[in-house]
Amino acid sequence: MALSKKQGIAVGVIAAAVVAVIGGVAIGVNRPAEAVAAPEPAASTPAPDITWVHTEEVPEAVAALQESGFQPIEPGKLTVAVGAFVPPLSYVPDGETLPAGTEPNIGSLIAEGLGLEYNPVVVAWADWPLGIQSGKYDLITSNVTVTEERKELYDFASYRQDLLGFYVRADSPIESIEKAADISGLKVVVGSGTNQEKVLLSWNEELAAAGEAPAELQYYDDTAAATLALQSGRADATFGPNATAAWAAKETGETKLVGIIPGGWPLQADIAAGTKKGNGLIEPVQIVLAQLIEDGTYAEVLEAWNLESEGVESSQINPPGLPKS
Repeated sequence: MALSKKQGIAVGVIAAAVVAVIGGVAIGVNRPAEAVAAPEPAASTPAPDITWVHTEEVPEAVAALQESGFQPIEPGKLTVAVGAFVPPLSYVPDGETLPAGTEPNIGSLIAEGLGLEYNPVVVAWADWPLGIQSGKYDLITSNVTVTEERKELYDFASYRQDLLGFYVRADSPIESIEKAADISGLKVVVGSGTNQEKVLLSWNEELAAAGEAPAELQYYDDTAAATLALQSGRADATFGPNATAAWAAKETGETKLVGIIPGGWPLQADIAAGTKKGNGLIEPVQIVLAQLIEDGTYAEVLEAWNLESEGVESSQINPPGLPKS
């Protein structure tokens, strides 16, 4: 069912991807616990050829959309808010004007499944909530984490897990980091003020209570310096959003995944498509996502971006969200 469309793009994704893994504020993109604005869209980010996955109309979803009473902002089109940050989530490839990545592709697949034209609009992270509420956008697919607070205003259909990943050098003897004991004595690069820093601080408290050596947390404002620290052995591991780290590992071959934990640790966090609450759109969207998962189209998208680890077995409408802080 899936078709591919290649976009010619130049080589060299590493710097942009690593920013989201071990840089400062950029690590916190779309983390609900952090009150930070989204970074400015990256200037044309080069990367290898990218595959866009396509699908056909899903008759059940089209019928559900007609019965819902939902009216798109632009007739015949699904206006989807998307970000423009770093691979593999959403970024503007060299020579292009609109973002590619997992999030735009999920948005385009939903539109195709509903029998509508995909109409992407690049939006800053801070602007999407009001845009959805005011009817400026029909839907958002931009790495949005489901929270109980957001569910009061928006409806969600989940399509990915929000995960944090531990990455080490490809030749590192470290094979697994899953719990506090695994970071004892290690030097770990992490972003200040992020969810992942909270995890490490909590694990260090656990180690201290057990009389074990804590991990040494390393903070870098300069991406190149942080990357050099890992590759030179001055740092043992990085800890940040899995998506961007997985992409960097795939493209360079210089790092490997050794541990994954939920982005809302210790709670599971879900990434979902969002729309204005009660407008009737979310049920047809969920039908499309369920079909994409069932027929393997969804798996194609994840495989193209090395995000198989973040896949879900089913799409849920308004799943349990992270609690209000």
